[in-house]
Amino acid sequence: MVPSAFCDRLTAVGQTLERRENLRVLQINLGRLCNMRCSHCHVGAGPDQGATQMPHAVVQQCIDALDRLRPQCLDLTGGAPEMHLSFRELVGAAWARDIPVIDRCNLTILLVPGYRDLPQWLGDHHVEVVASLPHWSQHRSDKQRGDGTWEKSLEGLRRLRAAGYGRGDPQRQLTLMTNPDGDRLQPLCDKVTDEWRQALAQYGVTFDRLIGLTNMPIARFRDWLIEQERLERYEKTLQDSFNPCAVQGLMCRDTLSVAPNGQLYDCDFNQMLDMPLPGLTIAHVMPHHLAGRTILTGNHCFGCTAGQGSSCAGATNH
Repeated sequence: MVPSAFCDRLTAVGQTLERRENLRVLQINLGRLCNMRCSHCHVGAGPDQGATQMPHAVVQQCIDALDRLRPQCLDLTGGAPEMHLSFRELVGAAWARDIPVIDRCNLTILLVPGYRDLPQWLGDHHVEVVASLPHWSQHRSDKQRGDGTWEKSLEGLRRLRAAGYGRGDPQRQLTLMTNPDGDRLQPLCDKVTDEWRQALAQYGVTFDRLIGLTNMPIARFRDWLIEQERLERYEKTLQDSFNPCAVQGLMCRDTLSVAPNGQLYDCDFNQMLDMPLPGLTIAHVMPHHLAGRTILTGNHCFGCTAGQGSSCAGATNH
């Protein structure tokens, strides 16, 4: 692989990027099927992606891997992960093994017939809900997700609150994930959390935590940048904002991403760019295959090291 500008920057600041010994998060991408089609989506999810769903045989391999890898957390993503027929089976498998679960929820799925019992079911299984809400304002949120989705998202949040979420209960934690509209860096969440709380409270919405994710210049968002003739400028913004202090907290160091076909990746972004871990699948991976392994990087990694850093858990440098 040809060294990237990101590799050169790491070398310049005397840093290397290797996986830690212990696996913190096993993140499973169940497929790109989704009831929404957001403009910023880095996986290109949508209602037409049913063929991308993880086969049940691979789901079973993931369940078996929980016993070998013993992750500290199971992170279910998509698409809308709840739309996978084995979503509840996976949650139940983790529950039986006392492994905490994160559901990356788009909120509007909670209003779809067939999923309306989910808030209570998730709460009963102590699932942390990480809910995507681009912005607390209707205009800025609908700009990314489509007209009317902000109202539906707030209704989803109210249903989660009715099930005990967003009230300070650690067994029913509600985390909101925001991302900027357009080609800006993510907001400083510790600076705007109070603003979000006050703005959403008037709609009967509360939450436990706010985190931010930088838009990655891949898939659908990259297409938008090219269409707007802003790709070069955005990539330069990310590179100019490189923060070496954000490197040690990168999620790829202790997260393993599983694709619907069972292939393994250092992160969900590498999965979308087809940068797999050579020779490894979820069916046979063991902890010693991962510890100390050099992480595959590219220029998209500037997106995770810009400013305060960015990961599925929020900022990497507070």
